[in-house]
This record gives sequence, structure tokens and C-alpha cells, in this order.
Amino acid sequence: MTSKPSISNEKKEIVKNLIKQLHQGVDVKELKEKYRYELSQVSPVEIPFIEQELLKEGFRVDDILKLCDLHVELFREVLASRELKDVPRGHPLDLLIQENQEILKWSEALGLYASLLESARDEKEVTGILGSVKTLLNELRKIRIHYRKNQMLIFPYLEKRGIIAVPRVLWGREDQVIVKIRDLSKKLQGLESGGIPAEEVSKIASELRSLSAEIGELVFRENKILYPSVWVLLSEGEWAGIAEIADNIGYIVRKEGEWRPLAKPILPYELSEEHLKVSKEKLEKLPQEFRQVVEAGSVKIDTYVARREGDLDLETGFLTPEEIKAIFRTLPLEITYADINDRVRFFTESELAGGFARAKTIIGRRLEYCHPPRLEGYVKTNVEALKQGKFKYREFWTRLGDRIIRVIIAPVKDPSGKQLGTIEIVEDMTEIVNNPEEIKKRIVVL
Repeated sequence: MTSKPSISNEKKEIVKNLIKQLHQGVDVKELKEKYRYELSQVSPVEIPFIEQELLKEGFRVDDILKLCDLHVELFREVLASRELKDVPRGHPLDLLIQENQEILKWSEALGLYASLLESARDEKEVTGILGSVKTLLNELRKIRIHYRKNQMLIFPYLEKRGIIAVPRVLWGREDQVIVKIRDLSKKLQGLESGGIPAEEVSKIASELRSLSAEIGELVFRENKILYPSVWVLLSEGEWAGIAEIADNIGYIVRKEGEWRPLAKPILPYELSEEHLKVSKEKLEKLPQEFRQVVEAGSVKIDTYVARREGDLDLETGFLTPEEIKAIFRTLPLEITYADINDRVRFFTESELAGGFARAKTIIGRRLEYCHPPRLEGYVKTNVEALKQGKFKYREFWTRLGDRIIRVIIAPVKDPSGKQLGTIEIVEDMTEIVNNPEEIKKRIVVL
């Protein structure tokens, strides 16, 4: 469990005075200028604990929650101004920082609800607070979208430069947060509406406060260490590569403004060894934590070549023909592909799970002729329906001896949406259908 940080009375008074003035209607711009230096001395990790003092002094949780947007903006602006300069509106880094503003607001609310639980006077009040916590935890699940962009987009560029420890530590902390959100949500869903023991309420409050502190610390580490570092290290082309994929992953904030990079997108595997070296100029601009890692001499650039001679470009990676054949043999399903003329062009044979009998003699054969005559019309009707866009796919279940088989047919299209042909996927589902409870026992939530 995360311990309570040591907070000076001076810091407490700074935050308490600020929120009180916001509550009284003092202009935000005036407060930004007046308390700019003082706010820079307060970590987001400390804020939830300071807000507990406000609750003890009689502030209602609704009052503080309404002010979250305002004071989070103040704190985030101070942090950003200390390390990040000239980040364009709509840039991936700008959006990540905006997401952290929202995340910090959620984390502060967790701390407030923890304090409310501890001071609740009766069962009705506890039930109401826990209902609000459930809603908040459900909203907080969106944090995975934010972490996914760190893990899938930013970390690979650091790892390619040989900076391994920082991404692994951050990912580990992010994963702990995800697990705690999931476990706490599950626990609250399992609680009965009445008669919750006082010790259980206290335990939940403690877990909420711990979660709040961990999320706040991650926000601080990202905004003060990770993001300033990658802002120095990554080129515009690398950010362009990140931006394209980040749009597909999505954001937890509304994207306002469109950043238009001038450089061509560069993915990690496309970076040259020379490009990956950290220059003396960049080194001097890095936050201390990253600078120490690089200066220690333990950083070894990843020189692995992803695209080799003879590889086929498959858009999402590169494989040799030999690797492609081996992968198809290893899939626990079998595929038949027919072109736009409904002629079979390709099929696979699985070493893990068998399907319908097929042979190389079906290459060039009409797809419907690969089925019994009684099914010929049925196959043609469904393939035609797919061509006309009536369905995204069609699913069928059948038996093959004592095996239960699922068959899916779907249109195969190029990036523009033009149909190239039809794919038939055959998968043995016998064990899943016959032993569903046993399968459920094997499920591991990752």
C-alpha cells in the first residue's frame, strides 16, 4: 500500500487557500499568476491528502469536485511549463498531457471518496458513496487507453535507443493500477447493498486512497520525466508515426486542433543507428532521470533489423514465404480463399486442428463446387449476399463426425473497400461447446 507522503504545513496552506479562493470566485488567471511559483513546489501525489484537510474543515465533496477542472488546470500548466516548450495543439504529446489532466481529476476524486467513507455516519450514506465510487471506477477504466499509447507507441522508440529500464518500470506501475481498478470494481460489485461491515468499509477507503496516490504519482512521473524526455529525443517523423496509430487507439479527451507534421512518419524499426544516438545537445536537455541512464554507459542501441532480404511486406510486418507457410500450418483453424470470380486460390492445412477434407486439386475450382450439391445454392446465395454488402460476415455451425465445427465466411477487401474475394474460416469448437464450465475455469484475466 502506498504510504502517505510527508506534507509540510506550508504546502497544505497553499492548496487550501487556492481552492478556497476558487470557491469564492476569484479569477483563475489571477490565481495562476499569483501562485505560479508556489504551485510548482506541490506534487500531484500530495494533493489528495491535502484535500482531506478541506473535507475535515467542512467543505462538501461536491464543492471540491466542481473545482477539480480548475485547479487541475492550474497544477498541470505549472508542470508543463517547467519542462515542455512549444508543444503544438493537437500533437500526440499535447493530447497525452490533456489526458493526464482528466486522469488526475479522477484520481483526486478517489481520494475524496475515501475520506467520505471514513467519515460516513450511517449505512445509507455508505451505500450512496459506494454507488458514486462504482461510477467513478467505471469511468476510470478509460485510463487503459492512455497507458496503451505509452506502452505501444512511445516505449518502442525508447527501447530502440537502448533505454529499457524506464519503460519497464512505468509499464509495471501502469499495470498495477489497471489490476487494482479491476479488482476494486469486482469487489464493489460483489458487495451486498446493506450491512457492509465497518472494517470492510475502512479497507475499501484505504484501497481507494492507495489507488489515488498511485495514479497521481504516475501522472507526475509521465509529465515530469517521461514526456519531457521523449519531447527531446524523438524527431518530428517519429511523432508523425505515433500520431497515425494514436488516432486509431483513440483518446480519452476530445481532440481539438489538428497537428500536421511536415516529416514523413518513421516507425521504430526504420530508425538508423546514427539517428538513435543521443547527441550531447539532447543529453543536456534531458531530465536528470533519463540523463543519468544515458550517461551511465549501460544504454545499448537495438540494432536488430526487422526487414530482411527476401521478406514480403505484409503491411503489419515482414515475413519470408517459408515463415508464412509455417504460420498457416500452426494456426488452430483452416482457411479457404476464393477470388472475386469465386475460384479457389488458396487453402491452409492446420497441424493443430483439422477441418473439412481438401486437396490441391481444388485450386482453380469454383467455390460452390467444393461443397455437396445440396449446399451449392446455399453457398452461392450467401457469397452473393456478402458481395452486395448485406452482411459483414456469415456464421454457421455444423457437425463433422463427433466434432462440432464453426464456419465463418466473410468478404476480403482492399484498403479502399473494393472486394477481392471471399474467405472461409473453419474452426473446431468441440471442446468449448461440450465443456464450457471447464473452459471457464482455465480463463486467466491478464
